[in-house]
Amino acid sequence: MSTGLLNAALAAAEHGWHVFPLRPDTKRPALHSKQSCPTTGACADGHRKPEERATTDPDRIRAAWSTGAFNVGIATGPSGLVVIDLDTVKAKDPKGTPDGVTSLQALCERAGQPVPATYRTRTASGGHHLYFTAPPGAQLRNTAGKLGKHIDTRAHGGYVLAAGSTLPHGTYEVTDPTGPTPLPEWLHTLLTPRQPSRVLMAAPSPSRASQYASAALRAETAAVAGAGEGVRNWTLVRAARALGRFIPSGDLARHEVEQALNEAGMRAGLREYECRAAITSALNWSIAHNPTRRTA
Repeated sequence: MSTGLLNAALAAAEHGWHVFPLRPDTKRPALHSKQSCPTTGACADGHRKPEERATTDPDRIRAAWSTGAFNVGIATGPSGLVVIDLDTVKAKDPKGTPDGVTSLQALCERAGQPVPATYRTRTASGGHHLYFTAPPGAQLRNTAGKLGKHIDTRAHGGYVLAAGSTLPHGTYEVTDPTGPTPLPEWLHTLLTPRQPSRVLMAAPSPSRASQYASAALRAETAAVAGAGEGVRNWTLVRAARALGRFIPSGDLARHEVEQALNEAGMRAGLREYECRAAITSALNWSIAHNPTRRTA
């Protein structure tokens, strides 16, 4: 048993974070897979994933970590967390590719927002994990590159290594002990899954839908402007498809979407003709797939 890792697991549980063991010096769950599930004990009624078996019970944690020096996995969904993972530049990345920290700084600058101060850890590879409390009722999922180059997120269905966990090349350490703060609304908007019909059905009035559309326009243009080389065009197309759904409903005018995205794309380093071609194609696609107009 590793007292340090046991203490790390108990410390995470004291925050209300649900933990489960990972294989020593790795990121892989120590729990059995679906293929090797014995269908007994906790899995008597069917295989339960690590996220479902994660716990805050000190007795269960002590029992689990008494059998080995397991790293500590935090199941972000059950823990009510959204963790932004800022990764380092990879050896295979083109020259000039920004790391996750740089991408987030650029994204915040374009959105006119400060880099959030919240609970933060430094990963074994030198990256950063920023912990936020999930908005009430939100069902955010994991993402990869949605916010920018080398920025991933972990929410429902995901997990992160807790401070104190070790890999062959380093240890996860707390760099900002501030308690996790609520996920900023503008980041929540960017991370919300694209479900046009549900969003519009949920809006109780045209004015609220228009406010949501305006917030989406600001967030999406900020994401485009802050996109790094290698993901700029993809980010622009994704943003245009996301915003295009507000045009048939009358919440946004096509010309204002085109102008805002064109300016954001050029700030990101794309040429004007590249922006216009990508925006036109993506908006046409989005409008064709979201033809219903909103009624008052």
